[in-house]
Amino acid sequence: MKNNNTYFITGISTDVGKTVAAAIVAQALEADYWKPIQAGDLDNSDTHKVKRYIKNDITQYHDNAFKLHTPMSPHAAAAIDGVQIKVSQIQRPKTSNNLVIEGAGGLLVPINETETIVDLIEPTDKVIVLSRHYLGSINHTLLTIEYLKTRNINIAGIVFSGDEHPTTESIITKMTGVVVIGRIDQEPYIDENVVADYADQFKEALHNL
Repeated sequence: MKNNNTYFITGISTDVGKTVAAAIVAQALEADYWKPIQAGDLDNSDTHKVKRYIKNDITQYHDNAFKLHTPMSPHAAAAIDGVQIKVSQIQRPKTSNNLVIEGAGGLLVPINETETIVDLIEPTDKVIVLSRHYLGSINHTLLTIEYLKTRNINIAGIVFSGDEHPTTESIITKMTGVVVIGRIDQEPYIDENVVADYADQFKEALHNL
């Protein structure tokens, strides 16, 4: 009987490639996918994108706990919609499969006046950090990982995305000691074949986490 795991995908900021990474991990593990909070783009949400990117018939796509209309921080988007988000209201989907959860923005993105995205992470989750190179990304990556450590959260590994930057990646790896699962290049387009190729590349590393 297999042990089922939950993989929580977080980023060092917004627009660093979490959705593509989540699709790759879900494809590699034939895991279910869930995004608890979707803010904006409800007609072309991250769940819609992951469905297009995955080519296996096993992955199930679970409904968002909150669907907010404005592409803003969840606490602000919720205020516009006249709702309040509480971690206690967000129930994880029941599944006998592995589960990939995609966060929103970074760890400290507020979902209300006292709780942030990090409060959605449970002790048994395997957290995968997405790091994308830009001016300041080393600091943001180190802060993200240090904060996870202070919360005693299980950091499973790092995925780098975008154009390769060896000096940035090497110093992050050396200073954190966190396993590098792989890197996602700056692809001209993303489709199910590209995702499947990366899934094959990442599969062994993911199974070893």
